[in-house]
Amino acid sequence: MATEATEDAETDAPDAYEALLDRARRWNTVGSAAGVLGWDQQVMMPEGGTPARSKQLSTLSSIKHDMVTDAETGDLLDELADADLTDEQAAVVREIRREYERADAVPVELVEEISETSTEALGAWEEAKAEDDFETFAPYLEKHVELKREYAERIDPDRDPYEVLFEEYEPCLSIERAEAILEELRETLVPMIDAIRESDEELAVDTFEGTFPEDQQEELSREILELLDYDFDRGRLDVSSHPFTAGNQFDCRVTTRFDESDPLGAVGSTIHEYGHAQYNLGLPQEEWGTPLGESRDLSVHESQSRLWENHVGRSRPFWELFLPTFQEHFPSTEAATVEDAYEAVNQVYEDNLIRVEADELTYHLHIIVRFEIERDLVRGELDVEDVPETWNDKYEEYLGIRPETDSEGCLQDIHWSHGNFGYFPTYSLGSVMAAQLYEAADAEIDDLDGHIADGDFDPLHDWLAENVHRHGSRYETNELVKRATGDDFSADAFTAYVEEKYGALYEL
Repeated sequence: MATEATEDAETDAPDAYEALLDRARRWNTVGSAAGVLGWDQQVMMPEGGTPARSKQLSTLSSIKHDMVTDAETGDLLDELADADLTDEQAAVVREIRREYERADAVPVELVEEISETSTEALGAWEEAKAEDDFETFAPYLEKHVELKREYAERIDPDRDPYEVLFEEYEPCLSIERAEAILEELRETLVPMIDAIRESDEELAVDTFEGTFPEDQQEELSREILELLDYDFDRGRLDVSSHPFTAGNQFDCRVTTRFDESDPLGAVGSTIHEYGHAQYNLGLPQEEWGTPLGESRDLSVHESQSRLWENHVGRSRPFWELFLPTFQEHFPSTEAATVEDAYEAVNQVYEDNLIRVEADELTYHLHIIVRFEIERDLVRGELDVEDVPETWNDKYEEYLGIRPETDSEGCLQDIHWSHGNFGYFPTYSLGSVMAAQLYEAADAEIDDLDGHIADGDFDPLHDWLAENVHRHGSRYETNELVKRATGDDFSADAFTAYVEEKYGALYEL
């Protein structure tokens, strides 16, 4: 278990600190309100609502930006620069200063334009994906690229713009560290996947073939969330075109999607989004609106979703517990054994084009494709019109498959409609971190597999709450991982985990 932090000194926080904290609570409340409107747009808003929603979200973005960058915020930060603060107070000031300095460099007009473009681009992306028409989305992607280049230049004109944007999602790890981990994953996984494809081992990959009605899948998804102890008093389950989680420690909502030929897709995405929600719901309620009540950026957030999706949801103990429930909903699978289910959920696909439906290994090659394309777009080394062909070429090179449509190719993800360049690497970083955290939890929790097979998730909940959730953004990424596991953040646990697991499955 992570060692307890040294108790903070007993000091009275200066008036400037309390004033700064109050300002942060207010602008974060505005941001939270915008989040609810964003959730509504993707889940419940009528199709005709986009023009008004665009203005609503743009206005809230500019209000928050003005609050963050107000001269009083800068004055308070200056006053606290040399103040005698406790460790917690210093962490709060560090996080607010980072947000202030980035926001202060960007004019509010640019913030408003990015927000409006995001709202309009979302509708265009949904239409383009449905109609398999990249040209419908291309102008919005082009505008996003231009706006985000300008955004990065405003923050730091002397640095790689993609690096600046990456820091929006992971400010505590360098882009060089991220690229090194992605390279290590590529070097580990590509030969492993090749060996798997050459293996003569036959897994029970047809265990869940058939037709699985959406309404029954939705019932099953709700049972999964109840099984994992999701707090429906502070959340809800809905359907969206792209699964996501939105909210805070008081109200955190998850969405999933259904494919009648692929029930495992909904199972995986529901458990994945549960991990995100559990993190948010586990943040300290008394620190609402402050950095101590906010998650530690996206690599850590993804570690929580990928830990539950992969290390729990793809495990034998989980399917010992869950298979009877699955079979109650879908009696056509009643002949399946736990080992059949385990093999099916861990098969390595030869022909999967969709990231959110990818297996645990090829998933990272999906991420690398996106990372390389968005990096080159932002750096001006790739034109928007060339994205579909470049995407298809990279899929053929890295995964040995080629999309036949843009809906299955470059239009499958929602992220670029929001202008979220720099987001994708955090998925792989989070997967790597999940393995390191789970390894530490497994070492400290007596018979963790037995607890999972019995449906007792409290020990794992408690370990994650103690070592990750309760800290909010108090610690930067590497320090948080080191306190939880005793080691610096690295890919060692992940590579050991996949080599052991898939070596056994495919007799490598």
